[in-house]
Amino acid sequence: MSRIPPHIIDEIMQTSRIEEVIGEFVSLKKSGSNLKGLSPFVDEKSPSFMVSPAKQIFKCFSSGKGGTVVSFLMEKEHFSYPEALKWLADKYGIQVPEDKPQTAEEMAAITERESLYIINEFAKEHFMHNMHETNEGQNIGLSYFEERGFRKDIIQKFQLGYCLNSGDDFTKAALKKGYKKEYLESVGLTRTKEERSFDFFRGRVMFPIHSISGRVLGFGGRTLITDKKVAKYFNSPESIIYNKSEILYGLYFAKGDIIKYDNCFLCEGYTDVISMHQAGVPNSVASSGTSLTKEQIRLIKRYTQNITILYDGDAAGIKASFRGIDLILEEGMNVKVVLFPDGDDPDSYSKKVSTTELMDFIKANTQDFVSFKTSLLLAEGNNDPLQKAQIIRDVVHSISLIPDQITRSVFTTEIARVFGFDESIVINELNKLRKNNIARDLEEPQIAQNPAFTDTFTTPTPQSTTAQEVKNPYAIEEFELIRILVKYGIFAITTDHIDEHGVSHPVEVSVAELVHHELSKDELIFQYPIYQEIYQQIVEGLSSKTLYKISFWLRHEKPEVVQLITEIETDQYELSPKWLSKYNVDTNREVDKLKATVMNGIYAFKKLRIMQRIEQIQKDLNELAENITDEQLQDLLSEQIVLERVKMSIAGKLNQTIIH
Repeated sequence: MSRIPPHIIDEIMQTSRIEEVIGEFVSLKKSGSNLKGLSPFVDEKSPSFMVSPAKQIFKCFSSGKGGTVVSFLMEKEHFSYPEALKWLADKYGIQVPEDKPQTAEEMAAITERESLYIINEFAKEHFMHNMHETNEGQNIGLSYFEERGFRKDIIQKFQLGYCLNSGDDFTKAALKKGYKKEYLESVGLTRTKEERSFDFFRGRVMFPIHSISGRVLGFGGRTLITDKKVAKYFNSPESIIYNKSEILYGLYFAKGDIIKYDNCFLCEGYTDVISMHQAGVPNSVASSGTSLTKEQIRLIKRYTQNITILYDGDAAGIKASFRGIDLILEEGMNVKVVLFPDGDDPDSYSKKVSTTELMDFIKANTQDFVSFKTSLLLAEGNNDPLQKAQIIRDVVHSISLIPDQITRSVFTTEIARVFGFDESIVINELNKLRKNNIARDLEEPQIAQNPAFTDTFTTPTPQSTTAQEVKNPYAIEEFELIRILVKYGIFAITTDHIDEHGVSHPVEVSVAELVHHELSKDELIFQYPIYQEIYQQIVEGLSSKTLYKISFWLRHEKPEVVQLITEIETDQYELSPKWLSKYNVDTNREVDKLKATVMNGIYAFKKLRIMQRIEQIQKDLNELAENITDEQLQDLLSEQIVLERVKMSIAGKLNQTIIH
């Protein structure tokens, strides 16, 4: 998509109604001047999700997410910024200019791709009509699904259908509609043999396969004939719109619930997914009989870090899937496993029990991959020492693929405990495998032979794993000054200006200009990158005599900027309690006392920087200690004395007492 012109973005933002858009995803009820509903991001019983039609923003107090209608779509649907704008433009009938293809070949490629999408959509509707509106479809196709226990609402949700067994019913209908036969063949709906064209899926019930945005990419077709010579399932061939290694069946319907429950249940086939959705477990998808691929795993990773694989009792099939588990681990995701009773799969078991019983079973039988893989392999080992050694290597190999060092450490300890080995033995094997992995990834085979790399991959000692992320203790001062700039930057206040003769004159300046003047004369910047990015954009605006309103920031293409601005705009975040007590700000009169609020913010920010520099001086004095020269000592102490005086002066302006 081309870069959307600013005036089109403005039109999209002004036309879009956040309450209408979010209302398509969340049931909203009136709550004063706002609307409330259950969070679409987390599972909750009491509504904490707020939409403000007046401000055109939302805030989820359970997850902390917030923003505009664009950022909601980016969070909920995992759209990019342009994709979210395009979605809104389509909804509200706003024309967005597209990049024009440069060549006839590019034009043809676009035409073909769109034609295939249109044909698949037509086929889906045709197969649904067949099943619900024809005698053959009702008696064979619909009866099959009903006998499998599928409710009508679920059949409609997954857009299931039936291809008549007459031979060329669909092909004739499509050709009559004007679709090209070459395109019908390209998506695998029509086959031609000896100049006779016929329906590839004739006599089969149909499972449309959707993209994450809901477009039909292809089909799975199941025969209802018991002849063993006939393949049970046919799938659409790969085409320019369908690559089975990059598709997960049911993801279009499951993605919102995967985000909500922060977990994805991975099944084997179409009916497993449909049955799980019907049973009240809507965060379920399937790899549709193909071996799990990196592309499919990365699709899930867009929505959650957690995958739970649901297996039936087929041991051979489970062992074949170990490669898939390793791929999940390589992506740095968390994988757990559930094994259904012998003879059952998610489809059959979910129909035997209630939703509560199903979830209780899954919860009680969920295992981490180490326990699962170990127990399964040991069951086949027959106490053979050589086989046991190979089992350990297999499990350690899986652990070696995990990118996170702490997670590897936890599993290393666990595997040593399970097999009763000294942990150092497992660590040595892990180190060897890790070096081999890195040598392979970097295409540097000498790394595997270099002993200097060994300690890099050993399990961290307790002392090295107890360190926590050091958070900036001064974030409150930075946040409040940015809050003032964003919320009141365009406001005018009167301040004193000293002319070249030393005479003071009252002048009117914007809050943004005053803050910039005060910070630039002392060469001060923000430490937090997102704050500095916003501040820098404000400064660039001042150079072109532009002041930015809140609406400008709410249209920003970076979700983290919109998130921050939403927090500022949400009443709960108007002022932090720590700030109130620390700097004596009167929240009820903030606008009326705007100059005092601004100056408090500036002085607090400057005091923060002074304290940081004093701390650094003290650190330098300690580190240099006996090696410090008289000149260095005098310079550092002199600077500290000056800074202490400035700190006291600022404290007086902030009406604070400094306790040494």
